[in-house]
Amino acid sequence: MRVTFLGTAGSWPTKERSASAIAVDLESELILLDCGEGTQRQFFRSSASFMRVRRVFITHFHGDHFLGLPGLIQSMCLNHREEPLDIYGPPDAKEMVDRALRMGYFTLRFPVEVHPLTPGSTVALDGYEVRTAAAEHPVPALAYRIEEATKRGRFDGPRARDLGLHGRDFARLEAGEAVRVGDRVVRPEDVMGPPRPGRSIVYSGDTAPADPVRRLAERATVLVHEATAAQEIEKEANEWGHSSARQAAECARVAGVGTLFLTHFSARYKELEPLEAEARIVFPGSAAARDLLDHMVLQP
Repeated sequence: MRVTFLGTAGSWPTKERSASAIAVDLESELILLDCGEGTQRQFFRSSASFMRVRRVFITHFHGDHFLGLPGLIQSMCLNHREEPLDIYGPPDAKEMVDRALRMGYFTLRFPVEVHPLTPGSTVALDGYEVRTAAAEHPVPALAYRIEEATKRGRFDGPRARDLGLHGRDFARLEAGEAVRVGDRVVRPEDVMGPPRPGRSIVYSGDTAPADPVRRLAERATVLVHEATAAQEIEKEANEWGHSSARQAAECARVAGVGTLFLTHFSARYKELEPLEAEARIVFPGSAAARDLLDHMVLQP
């Protein structure tokens, strides 16, 4: 599982930062969280390919989170895409995406299906699921949790060898089969550890501090939370439906996440170290995301 930050700007792009977009590579498919202006160009600058995007999850329909979608879809058409594309978003998603797809003259050459979601929705997909919560913002907005299915326990090789098993038996046990060794039957649970939770990524989108987002983030492997402003103006930021770096870190601390990445930085902040330092006072596992940063999400 790899997370690539394609855009970390808040409200509008800057010379250093593109508008909001995050690519999550699950190996089996690539999903995109938000698609701000310039997203397809950021793909070309990254190690990810926009032609692999299978699903797009839009947090809300402010321009800096979705205006890259028409250009991305038109470029997919020009590159002869045939695979379907699924787009998910708040309850107004179908209306908004339909409008976007009517922009300009082009022929849509592959299926695009729009899935409006509500807070508390669960989308079960191949090997993972996506859950939603309500974000605190002036327009309908969702936060997302992407979570892998529970994984098998780790195989205990030394224990298996002590029981007289050989390499060819290991695969059968890992597949759930029992293996006979002499007059003894060895079952998978004899050499497998307990099931392990899958890795999880939570993305807040734009939000003031919100209990539903915090609950969605509980025990997540990675939390990506907006940090539009510094602590000294967090009251003003909250009134506009945004959070400070300190408040993002407080969400991470209370939720007990593994790692926090800050994103969606106001253009007033040329340097991100002060925001990062502010967050680390509350939650030491905080880091400010930069455009094109790649992060491998390891098994907890």
